[in-house]
Amino acid sequence: MKHNFEQLRLDSVSRSFTNAEGQQLAALRGLDLNIRRGEFIALLGPSGCGKSTALNCIAGLQPLTGGGIWLDEQRIDVLPPEKRGFGMVFQNYALFPHMSVLENVGFGLKMQRVPKADALRRAKAALQLVQLIGHDGKLPGQLSGGQQQRVAIARAIVIEPPLVLMDEPLSNLDTKLRIEMRAEIRRIHGQLERATIYVTHDQDEALSMADRIVVMKEGVVQQVAPPKEVYGRPKNLHVARFMGFRNVASFTLEGQQGEGVAVTSNGVRLTGTPMEGFNSKNVSVALRPEDMERAAPGTENAFDAQAETVEYGGRDSLIRVNTAFGKLWARLAGEVAEGERLSLRVAPSRTLVYDGEAP
Repeated sequence: MKHNFEQLRLDSVSRSFTNAEGQQLAALRGLDLNIRRGEFIALLGPSGCGKSTALNCIAGLQPLTGGGIWLDEQRIDVLPPEKRGFGMVFQNYALFPHMSVLENVGFGLKMQRVPKADALRRAKAALQLVQLIGHDGKLPGQLSGGQQQRVAIARAIVIEPPLVLMDEPLSNLDTKLRIEMRAEIRRIHGQLERATIYVTHDQDEALSMADRIVVMKEGVVQQVAPPKEVYGRPKNLHVARFMGFRNVASFTLEGQQGEGVAVTSNGVRLTGTPMEGFNSKNVSVALRPEDMERAAPGTENAFDAQAETVEYGGRDSLIRVNTAFGKLWARLAGEVAEGERLSLRVAPSRTLVYDGEAP
């Protein structure tokens, strides 16, 4: 397999399986995706959405039931995993406990029958890239979780793969270490100049690391876009909810309001940003808790609220409030007492309006 490529193409990739009752269930449905050399792609979504299935299909660990995968002009879904030559980093590290760090890193080169001197040079270079020089002779059990994950990354990249595949590699680490490892993985990716496909259910990981995010639900791609677009302009309500728009309420569409649209519910009138065309007057409004702010009554997009519960969070508090159009979450700085009456607002640009009633 060549080490450099211009494009990995997934063409209507599908994967179905038969359950215990003999029913055919689709884990992946018609996935179309083009990945360029040097790109960092995050597959993002909740458990069971098909992201790990997609990664395993690319790796060759699961066969396709439809579609094809191409590396430039070469079709690769017909090749066994070892012929694809991709580097794989797993959630549980999957290191050999009886082998030293250096032996673990060099294992793939040994399988490829790379001459010993060359293999040693490349293994040491990979350890230097992941900043583990000096740990060569240790066993995995003598390392921290973060160090073990670095060994796993070194083992994946030492074979100089055209593509590095990572399946939830940071989920077993504590919060501080996860944040540090994000930066490390991004740094290593930048030095390799190869494509990385990274599976995660963590929005912060995807936003901070990826060039493009692929949001998935029930085996179907919902949106493919750069992080800022996925965060700021979710394509549909599923993406909006997953990207932090925890408040979704049903409203009635009134009509155009400047560059936005006016919507009403139980006497509350808001101006929002339309995210798609509308098929009826029934619409959903999505709001982020952190986009809420205190406002003087009568201010544009202001509405009355009463604090029901207050969860103190240090710099700010997460507050459950009652409003005329339903219960919402608001994240506010300063003291708020349970039962306190508030006037809140969300800017029209952050008030997203979608077609259809809130599910």
